[in-house]
Amino acid sequence: MAESSSSAASGTAKPKAAPKAANPAFRALGMPNFRFRLPSRNWMIFLTITGSFAGAIIYDRREKRRAQQKWCDLVAHLATEPLAVEQMRRKLTVYLAAPPGDGMRVAHDHFKEYVKPILTAAALDYHVVEGRREGDVRAGTAENIRKLRRKAGEQSTVVSEPTVESAVLDQRERMGIQDEPGPKGDLVIGRHTWKEYVRGLHEGWLGPLDPPPPPVDVSVPSGNEAAEEAMKDIATGDEPSDMQANVETLEKTLKGSEEKTEEKKEEKEKEKEKPKPIGPAPAYIYPAEYSSASLPPSLPQSFDNSVPIEFPHILGFLNTPIRLYRYLNERHVAENIGREVAAAVLAASSRPYREESFSTDSQLSGASVDSAPSPDGSFTELSRCNYEQQNVLEAEEKEWHKSVHKRDEADKEREWLADVVLDPRIASRMQTAILSPEDEARAQRIFNQTEYILGQERPATVPYWKKMWIKYGYGEDEETIRKKPILPNVDEEDA
Repeated sequence: MAESSSSAASGTAKPKAAPKAANPAFRALGMPNFRFRLPSRNWMIFLTITGSFAGAIIYDRREKRRAQQKWCDLVAHLATEPLAVEQMRRKLTVYLAAPPGDGMRVAHDHFKEYVKPILTAAALDYHVVEGRREGDVRAGTAENIRKLRRKAGEQSTVVSEPTVESAVLDQRERMGIQDEPGPKGDLVIGRHTWKEYVRGLHEGWLGPLDPPPPPVDVSVPSGNEAAEEAMKDIATGDEPSDMQANVETLEKTLKGSEEKTEEKKEEKEKEKEKPKPIGPAPAYIYPAEYSSASLPPSLPQSFDNSVPIEFPHILGFLNTPIRLYRYLNERHVAENIGREVAAAVLAASSRPYREESFSTDSQLSGASVDSAPSPDGSFTELSRCNYEQQNVLEAEEKEWHKSVHKRDEADKEREWLADVVLDPRIASRMQTAILSPEDEARAQRIFNQTEYILGQERPATVPYWKKMWIKYGYGEDEETIRKKPILPNVDEEDA
């Protein structure tokens, strides 16, 4: 019975289908017989994750390019405006500093990626004030303002040394070359740079023109103990037990000290030849002295536009999810920075920074709570108002590396950790650039491709395959062909 059942089962089993014949074309090329089928479960998981991540990156970079192109097209008409021969292009000042806990390369990359394309599209010149360590931007900003005050005629004992920049400016003045008329402005990148910029602005306009005196070294270089005792006996007039012995020991120690000083001079000369890192210059005035300082006669009624630019930067392995999220959302950073830079470039409208008086004690901020000095040496008794400049880009301060927040007892002041102290006379003169409603509407029309650069028509769209064809050297763009010079038949050859 078992044999009959097994034979019946085998008799009823269907024979396997013969494999499908290979494609004759593939067989002629020597290719195997491909069998298309769905991937396995593991491959589906892998392809889904990698495909989603790649798609998010591609979408973000495309929208980022569109946002940057929108703001570049908004200001591109400035590059085509005629400029007189005796005029120099309008210049903006860019304040750039290394982020806390990191190097200068990150700040350079941020500037080149988000800010520089818009300045280049508008054909504007710019001057960069860099700070590689804490306090460099503050010292550079204050020194530039002091140069303006000396040039305006204020008396100072500082003798300015001739530099290449001063020689070029003098030559331009003799030739009658002037700057292009129009508002200028300052682009301040990052919260840490903004703190130093505000501090340098106050130091330059409220501080003295002469540098502060160097710190006096109270300690007297001493020889051996016998010489000190002999000097004390001679100075006090006491009768020593052995005056002659003390005088002899004093002469010996003086000779030895002279030899030591000569050796020290030689060592100092050798150390001077070695390159040393130059630290920031000392402060000419401190926040506690703002209220007692007098205004210089060359102080303008309003300063140039100062535009703070966001600089999101976070370090640490545990912050990897935040960094990954920002890596996939760079389009929002490009949109925000592009709007601020375009407003500074166009300079069509501006507004003063807001000022809000305190109504209750609960509204007091950390910069104006009491009149006592803070642990880092900053004083907050100057104003009882909450200025907008104090809260600019304040969220970035929470993301600084923890090593930056550590206070050292040897440090007298820290620009990055100190509160933003403002003098009402300086704060009321600060203003920022904003986009006008007309420019906002035109930027939206440019983004929707219903409008193009002011005074120009949008060129016809080029298919993607043609772009690749031209990119890899198999053709030329129509605009390139149009700009090519047409040379005559000089050799009189047949065309």
